[in-house]
Amino acid sequence: MGKVYLVGAGPGDPGLLTLKAKAILERSDVVFYDALISPEILALIPPTALRIHAGKRRGRHSLSQEEITAELITKAQTFETVVRLKGGDPFVFGRGAEEAEALLGAGIAVEVVPGVTAGVAVPAYAGIPLTHRLFSSSVAFVTGHESAGKYAPQVQWRSFAQGAETIVIYMGLHNLGFIVSELIAGGKPPETPIALISEGTCTTQQIVISQLGTIVAAGVDLPSPTLAIVGDVVKLQPGLFAASPLNPCSRL
Repeated sequence: MGKVYLVGAGPGDPGLLTLKAKAILERSDVVFYDALISPEILALIPPTALRIHAGKRRGRHSLSQEEITAELITKAQTFETVVRLKGGDPFVFGRGAEEAEALLGAGIAVEVVPGVTAGVAVPAYAGIPLTHRLFSSSVAFVTGHESAGKYAPQVQWRSFAQGAETIVIYMGLHNLGFIVSELIAGGKPPETPIALISEGTCTTQQIVISQLGTIVAAGVDLPSPTLAIVGDVVKLQPGLFAASPLNPCSRL
């Protein structure tokens, strides 16, 4: 029996990969990797290792989740070091817990290697602090794309409108119209700042800053992955990170 490592690769910039993750990749026998892993990180995999693309983008899955889990179990029965390489952190909207449960249930040893999650790194690269003594003492991390077969109830967006001063929304671009309408209905003022950050921490990063009441009508079209940050901390962005070649910023 081998061991499966659930490894977080960070949000995109290869410099945010942890030293522990790098060391495990460099001695891996099999690597199941997500769609958004950078070529620089994939280059750390030994040429003798088996690479398996397990990426899931909206509407395009190379393997189903069930197939990924079954293959992880099979490969761990043959190889010593099996890596499940995930964007961000395995336990933050990454289905790492589901995979760990299945592997442990099959008698496979599992180790989780945390990664830098996009919800923290992407706003920082864009010059948006999640907390600030004058603007925000609370942060909520929410998925904007829930599983169709998940538990009920679903995300109560109206409660977040009053329950968190800064809201970080993963995978919310497709449902942005509904999310914005619910936040406003829950009490968030339409003039509340919102930032959309596409391909965060990468050289292709794009930032769009607007207000809740106008962002949907603006018809923003950004490539995935896109992270949304809602709250007054977005106002600090111009002063903390003025326009730069890495961070082109549009204001609507």
